[in-house]
Amino acid sequence: MNSLMIKTLGFAALLILATIFVVTKLNIDIFADSVNALTIAGAIAVATITSAVAAKYINQMKTDTTSGKLAEENWDGIGEYENELPSGWAYTFLAVFMWSMWYGLAGYPIWAYSQIGEYNEEVLAYNAKFEETHKNASEETLKEMGESIFLVQCQQCHGATGDGLSGRAQDLTKHYSKEEVLNIIKNGQNALGAFPGGMPAGMASGADAEAIAAYVAGGFKGEKPAAFAACASCHGADGKGTPMVAPSIHGYDIHNVVSKGKKGKIGRMPAFGSMITPVQEKALTAYVQSLAK
Repeated sequence: MNSLMIKTLGFAALLILATIFVVTKLNIDIFADSVNALTIAGAIAVATITSAVAAKYINQMKTDTTSGKLAEENWDGIGEYENELPSGWAYTFLAVFMWSMWYGLAGYPIWAYSQIGEYNEEVLAYNAKFEETHKNASEETLKEMGESIFLVQCQQCHGATGDGLSGRAQDLTKHYSKEEVLNIIKNGQNALGAFPGGMPAGMASGADAEAIAAYVAGGFKGEKPAAFAACASCHGADGKGTPMVAPSIHGYDIHNVVSKGKKGKIGRMPAFGSMITPVQEKALTAYVQSLAK
């Protein structure tokens, strides 16, 4: 028995012992059910096969020489041989494929009970109950719920008070500044994935752009400038957006930002998608919109 084989057996034994040690430390009864036993058997098989294959090819690299017919194609003078796939690789692939089919259909079928499946069912049931209970919640209740959601999901970037942590994220305590609105009018914007077309640049200029920016940054208070008609065609007369056309600019567009994420000056805010229910989104909207008042 050469030194390489001794090292291989030692490495395989080390992997197997380490696996058994970890399982024992976790107080898992290997023989409590067939799944545990099958998992451990698989781990032992992987350790053994991996060590054997590694030893084979390490030894082969030491002794073998290249042979066979070179393919006509080459890249920068580097070619490859037209050798057949090694039978060991082919048989291993076939064996793994057959085992995976057995495992998925008989060993541990996908429709069998699982703790993850039970947890998902409980979450869905709770979310449905939550939605039904709070579907007609008052504005005050929504704000209280929204604050709780904000402190869990949003404060890490926007800060506990929504001030954006000195530019780390959008400052939600203020409406968009006049300068920000002017910049969007001048350069356009395509930060929301929900509206692939984005807003084109140059929708207004000069005094018209100034008037629009002042009106939007001021929270839509005061007299609406005539030039806002260019914005209303997409964003609506009240600036609250048009589905599939343009987002709300009357306050922050919570729905599209939360569901699709948003590209910002310092990075991209991730989308939350189904992580937040419709009522939770409504509550978060009520709370965030109240911060800038």
